[in-house]
Amino acid sequence: MRLFLLTALTMVAFAANSVLNRLALTDGGMDAELFGVLRLGSGAAMLLLLLAVQRRGIALGGWRRVWPVLALLAYIFGFSGAYAALDPGFGALILFSVVQVTMFAGAVITRETVPASRWIGAGLALAGLAWLLWPDGEITRSVAHIVAMAGAGIGWGIYSLLGRNVGDPLQATAVNFLLAALAGVFWVMLVGASGPWSVQGIALAVISGALTSGLGYALWYHLLPMLGATRAAVAQLSVPVIALTGGALFTGETLTLRFALASALVMGGVLVSLRRG
Repeated sequence: MRLFLLTALTMVAFAANSVLNRLALTDGGMDAELFGVLRLGSGAAMLLLLLAVQRRGIALGGWRRVWPVLALLAYIFGFSGAYAALDPGFGALILFSVVQVTMFAGAVITRETVPASRWIGAGLALAGLAWLLWPDGEITRSVAHIVAMAGAGIGWGIYSLLGRNVGDPLQATAVNFLLAALAGVFWVMLVGASGPWSVQGIALAVISGALTSGLGYALWYHLLPMLGATRAAVAQLSVPVIALTGGALFTGETLTLRFALASALVMGGVLVSLRRG
């Protein structure tokens, strides 16, 4: 039960990032790249503060640190850029479908045992998501933003796979965020990006970085060894449902009977996948 509750709390944090990112880029008039840099920077500051309070240092970890940092950068900037054009629900479907495929592929490559109940749970959750987010009418999508969100999904899937064997989740997440933030600042300075910003957008980026990203991802790295790749992948399929609920509360999206039934199917699939035995 403790594992389930902590996983559920982490999924709420992930869903909050979608809502905060969308609000910052639309209502807050924020530039996507600047949002990503502020998100990384505030996340790094929060995590380093926690390490300082605990009187602990940081360890860069050598060249092995390059891979989680690159994966985190791919996720953060692909995610931020994609939500400049995609609807939250459709973007979440792309993101977490790609995450699921990436993590299941990683589990197969590393020969992780995948019981039948986990395949069944994954199938139920994906079916519920497809039903929930399938468009009713003919809608034109931006191919560039779809590709950006798919890239973010691959990045997050790889980042999660790399986190399964981390010995110190808080320290690892802090270093990943710090190096990714420095790389992001360097990139923005290199290309001369100076898009629009606002006080509201900055506030939303800081909240997303310090709370729902920094602390949320540290907790995620703590849970990954207990979940394994495939259960972690299926658990994240609950995020689009939570994000759509947040969208209904904060952006006025309408909840329908299809939403309720499809959400029940998704959460049922997640529960089947997370059960032991």
